[in-house]
Amino acid sequence: MTALKRLEAAVRYFSEAVMRIFSPNEKEIPQVGVQPFGGEPPSEWVDEG
Repeated sequence: MTALKRLEAAVRYFSEAVMRIFSPNEKEIPQVGVQPFGGEPPSEWVDEG
């Protein structure tokens, strides 16, 4: 009987770990869209050839 309880505990332990890995995140992630380019464009064309 002890072996069955240990096996049950091991299966529960691993199944809970798998559920935590593959479940959705609990944190609220802000919705962020495309951000506009805020830098300076290159001053001259560079031909790589």
